[in-house]
Amino acid sequence: MWPAVSLLIIGTFAGHAVAGPNGLLAWGGYHRDLAAKKVELATLEEQRNQLKHRSALLDPRKADPDMADELVRKDLGLVRPDEVIVPLED
Repeated sequence: MWPAVSLLIIGTFAGHAVAGPNGLLAWGGYHRDLAAKKVELATLEEQRNQLKHRSALLDPRKADPDMADELVRKDLGLVRPDEVIVPLED
């Protein structure tokens, strides 16, 4: 009886090691998830760098006049009828 119980316990652990949520068969899914997360990380880092650059242009000690003018005109709606606004996306 004890050998059968021990084989059942060992079989259960072996089954989980192969087909469990963290088993050998789950590795492919981990690699796909890792690749997707790396792409997402690269996109977020690019967005962070763009925001960091824009915030550096708005530093009160040395603000970029063009950036400040753009934001003021956009937020307050101070555009004359004869002006043409060309949005520049970085």
